[in-house]
Amino acid sequence: MSSTTTSSTQTEQIYLSPELQENIQNRLSRIEGHVRGVKRMLDEHQDCESILIQLAAIKSALNQVIIKVLEGHMETCVMECVVEGQGEEALERLRGAVSLVLKKS
Repeated sequence: MSSTTTSSTQTEQIYLSPELQENIQNRLSRIEGHVRGVKRMLDEHQDCESILIQLAAIKSALNQVIIKVLEGHMETCVMECVVEGQGEEALERLRGAVSLVLKKS
């Protein structure tokens, strides 16, 4: 996510909280299961409408993962940079991340 330099000049990684990381991992596992289900539906020649409904559910679930990662980024990386007086840099990185997500969705 972001890094800061400690007094011993080692780089310390700022990352998502363990709880949020677990939440995201669980969400991604459920998405994996949905994708496998859609592949199975294709193998079984199920109707397109049912497949599209499942794909829309996958897309929605993935959007929720993106939101969680962005929230975590703001709560950890951005907040830490603000506390350390690097708010402008953090804000610019956040703008870039949001812009990238919006362009790709």
